[in-house]
Amino acid sequence: MKKSSIHCLDDARNLAKTKLPEMIFDYVDGTALEGDGEKSNYSSFQKIKLFQNVLSGISKKSIKTQIFNHEFDIPFGIAPMGMCNLVNSKADISIAKLARKFNAPVSFSTMASTSLEKTFNMTGELGWFQLYVYDDLKSGLDLALRAQNTGYKTLILTVDVPDLGRRPRELKHNFKAQFKPTFKQIVDCSFHPIWSLDMLINGIPSPANFGKKLKIDRNKARGSADWKFLKSLRKLWKGNLIIKGILNPKDAKKAEKLGADAIYVSGHGSRQFDSSPIPIEQLPKVRAILQKDTVVIFDTGIRNGEDIIKAKCLGADFVMIGKPALFSLGAEGMLGLTQMVNNLAKEIEIGMSQMGVSDFNLLNKELIYNQ
Repeated sequence: MKKSSIHCLDDARNLAKTKLPEMIFDYVDGTALEGDGEKSNYSSFQKIKLFQNVLSGISKKSIKTQIFNHEFDIPFGIAPMGMCNLVNSKADISIAKLARKFNAPVSFSTMASTSLEKTFNMTGELGWFQLYVYDDLKSGLDLALRAQNTGYKTLILTVDVPDLGRRPRELKHNFKAQFKPTFKQIVDCSFHPIWSLDMLINGIPSPANFGKKLKIDRNKARGSADWKFLKSLRKLWKGNLIIKGILNPKDAKKAEKLGADAIYVSGHGSRQFDSSPIPIEQLPKVRAILQKDTVVIFDTGIRNGEDIIKAKCLGADFVMIGKPALFSLGAEGMLGLTQMVNNLAKEIEIGMSQMGVSDFNLLNKELIYNQ
């Protein structure tokens, strides 16, 4: 049986960089403007320290977690990401398989390369659908209704992309959702034969949740949705409603009052707004203002299992993984994605042993070491 060579995030990133054309790698790895937001995220996580508690007699650990009346085997899932199949033609399929393999939620974007119907058929209720709303609010509600009629029980409304972030590394390649390589890019692709052969055999992916005649413009403004739209969406959507991209506690409280079941604290991987507050620092502020039964989900800056522990201690009920999953898929496909999850799960268990905690759900702010 082939073994993965991925032992940490840097392994996945470095291997993906060798296997993917520069344009595709820069699409995954790129951030808004100067990348200060990404650096700040990592720096903030590094400054957070956790208490060790020795001689605790910990032999068995449980990392099972329950949200939305469903118990998951691991306390993290896969965040919604657009155009995953650009790193590997079977990326969406691999993500769907991962949901079943680990009994974990996985999210599929409006901009996914596989239709929401096909992803639901592969995941069932372990699949969550993420909604982007453009200038036509009715089309946004129609898409949500389509997801509901398909069978999705959990909807993520992403609210932190009123305009697409300006990412210089993408711009230099003139990256577009409907991927059409230039001559320079074709030359680059020729130096990555495994990826190129994959795309030639399986076809270059494009957004699959739109009609064939509809021209996709990913630069199109997404800021027309407002609080009134959220009311309409809440009235229409019968399942769990998650609002993603909230960093301001006041916004979190308002969304809760309008019926959100979960607040998703996220900086969008620092891909949209370079000067946004640091998500891990906003997490406890958001948690403090919400009712106890409102679920708090977190992403941005997670690099390892100890980071997931830190997020849990600071108020997250659940964590989602984005960029590390795409690197792992680009590096080794399903094998890499599985190894990433195994690495994170093992690192969480080791961290809990060091901290003297047998149950992930018992992690709390008292375990944060404040110098």
